[in-house]
Amino acid sequence: MIEFDFSLTRPAQGGHAFSLAMDGEIAAGDFVTLFGASGAGKSTLLRLMAGLETPTRGRLVVDGELWLDTERGVSLPVQSRAIGLVFQDYALFPNMSVRENLRFAAGKNQDSWVAELLEITGLATLAERLPAMLSGGQKQRVALARALARKPRLLFLDEPLSALDLSLRLKLQQELLQLHQRFDLTTVLVSHDLSEVFRLSNRVLVCESGRIVKHGTPQALFLEHAVAGNRLTLSAELIAKRQSDVVWIMTLLVGQDLIEVIATADEAARFAPGDRVAFGASTFGASLSPAAPRA
Repeated sequence: MIEFDFSLTRPAQGGHAFSLAMDGEIAAGDFVTLFGASGAGKSTLLRLMAGLETPTRGRLVVDGELWLDTERGVSLPVQSRAIGLVFQDYALFPNMSVRENLRFAAGKNQDSWVAELLEITGLATLAERLPAMLSGGQKQRVALARALARKPRLLFLDEPLSALDLSLRLKLQQELLQLHQRFDLTTVLVSHDLSEVFRLSNRVLVCESGRIVKHGTPQALFLEHAVAGNRLTLSAELIAKRQSDVVWIMTLLVGQDLIEVIATADEAARFAPGDRVAFGASTFGASLSPAAPRA
């Protein structure tokens, strides 16, 4: 269990001052995504939990152990926290082989564990290569294995897959989820990719302007279920509409994805670009209706 309560104020530097006030709990074994737009405070919250940044005021308790309490002057150093960290930029030692990168993170007399980890993560055949000889996906797999080498209780991931192409990102997402389950980790991921949220998370904290504005399962936060008809309803924004022969083509923004659906003339007449709509899909087809007001 992670219990956190942070406040942070940064002075203005060529723009607006940034303030953060976030508190909450993360259950042991959860895969939680911090979701929101750039500048919402996602990465800052992750860094505060990891100990990479110090809050103006804050308290952090992990599995009953006090890691931070600014009022009492308690602050556990990063190296003493049972965490693994993975960032987008890999941060591998360029003069060390894959094996040496893992051995450095694991500590002394851990060669058998390093060998096991190389096998688990599919890196055994690359063990003697330097980072410069690896692809982007291979480097990120090494970064993940290195984070696991310390046998952490918590795994913190700051948009680690966002620079990879789609097919590789999907593959590594699946591997990441398998490792989370295999090592019984509590994982916190920073992401603004809605599809990634649904693939990986069992819980989401939605961040806006330095606050957690909503939390819950991805399904509860981003999907609406109609009362009748076993209809799945997605909340969307109408971006554009155009007529094609006797039907209308409606372009909808669902999360970060654009989709096109066929609408009737009556449906097209009811909505204008910019409107929030509920896109309902069922076995018998699809329809558009006004979206429920945002909470």
